Amino acid sequence: MTATAPALDKTAPAAVEVHDVHKWYGAHRVLDGIDLTVRPGEVTVILGPSGSGKSTLLRVINHLEKPEIGYVSVNGELIGVKRQGERLKELSERAILAQRSHIGFVFQNFNLFPHLTVLDNVAAAPVATGRLAKPEALRLARDLLDRVGLADKADAYPRQLSGGQQQRVAIARALALRPGIILFDEPTSALDPELVGEVLSVIKDLATSGTTLVIVTHEIGFAREVADRVVFIDAGRIVEQGPPHEVLDRPRHERTRDFLSKVL
Repeated sequence: MTATAPALDKTAPAAVEVHDVHKWYGAHRVLDGIDLTVRPGEVTVILGPSGSGKSTLLRVINHLEKPEIGYVSVNGELIGVKRQGERLKELSERAILAQRSHIGFVFQNFNLFPHLTVLDNVAAAPVATGRLAKPEALRLARDLLDRVGLADKADAYPRQLSGGQQQRVAIARALALRPGIILFDEPTSALDPELVGEVLSVIKDLATSGTTLVIVTHEIGFAREVADRVVFIDAGRIVEQGPPHEVLDRPRHERTRDFLSKVL
């Protein structure tokens, strides 16, 4: 982390707690007993080979995927379920949507509304959730577009933007609900190489702002620069985790060493 990043409070309650999460599709076990704790303000980067369960883990955190076993809490609140005696009962879709509005999610493929301008894409969620009136939401959207370097693209449509610009709009949209945590699912994987830097630069700025980030990425240099903690997943299990200088420079597990030898 850079020198301007706020210090982490290691005594604070977990921003995210993933407890013994299992997820499978038929006979294929995608997540196999994941335990993960993310502290407020922490930047956690998740690495692993394709098919290891990284993206599924993110989708379980905001209940886009329902775990077969285990649970997730964000800022002390169970996500997608509530306790009923000794059991966990699924919440209504409306209640789950309300919970998701506090968890930002930036997808690989932008997922912008093609029929809305850039400004309206960013302003849509605060209006739809009733958090802001339309004029306030538009003012916030302009501020956020300025923050990601796209103030001059407010009236453009997604099709008129490069992939890197679209992803920066997606980040602004995620910020519009002022989430306590933002999940990034390989935010540069759909971009041409020359556009990767502009998106990573925006995420680096967020990393120094105290926002809790969980980032799935293959960008090892980026992980080394911004992460407080690197988590390596393989075959649905956390193989090892720790500070970047430990996991990336002195990995303890043979599987981690093998993976890094192929991507570095």
